[in-house]
Amino acid sequence: MATINADNVTRSVAKLGRKTTPEQADLLARYLGMLEQWNRRMNLVGPSRWEDMLDSLVVDSLYLAEFLNDRTLRADPLCLDLGAGAGLPGIPLRMFWQSGRYWLVEVRQKRVGFMRSALARLDLPRTEVFHGRAEDALERLQQSGQESTADLIVSKAFMPWDKLLDFTRPMLRPATGDQAGGQLVILSNDPPPENDLPDTWNLMAAASYPVQKKQHYFWALSPC
Repeated sequence: MATINADNVTRSVAKLGRKTTPEQADLLARYLGMLEQWNRRMNLVGPSRWEDMLDSLVVDSLYLAEFLNDRTLRADPLCLDLGAGAGLPGIPLRMFWQSGRYWLVEVRQKRVGFMRSALARLDLPRTEVFHGRAEDALERLQQSGQESTADLIVSKAFMPWDKLLDFTRPMLRPATGDQAGGQLVILSNDPPPENDLPDTWNLMAAASYPVQKKQHYFWALSPC
């Protein structure tokens, strides 16, 4: 097993067809080292070796950063990552895409503890963990006099996509004038079901990318 350091991470990311800056590689190495260590005690993710974590899990974040760069979002967007788990895709994503505020929303205490420990070491801008349900996260924002809806919601295996549409619709910012409305980005093992989407949603964009010789997908959806 290769040692976790920035140089080895850079080489491994290059094998995936992606690039990192030295700073990004160092952040990834620190995150993967913590994930590998904590995973031995509490089984946060399936893979046990950092190389496999990178190839099967962090790879989503590398491609997601590029996908989000092509989305039209309000300046300084509020982003909610539902069911953030061990910080995937959100924590590596923030090393490559740092727009707005990013809330990692997770109800399970052990995973919340890991993410908070990781963020304390990584110093990622405007990224925080919310311990609780997604509905509670927005309520907390409303009580603090901040946002009442999100510009971006990211979901990977949080709930089946058809239920997710109904669940997230009231959480997304409506389009107003020349301001773009909120978008839901789903990470999926399947292409978007274009013919089965309800007519109250628009498929804004879709993209596929390779993960261990299979194709995974992003769907970007916006309520009508």
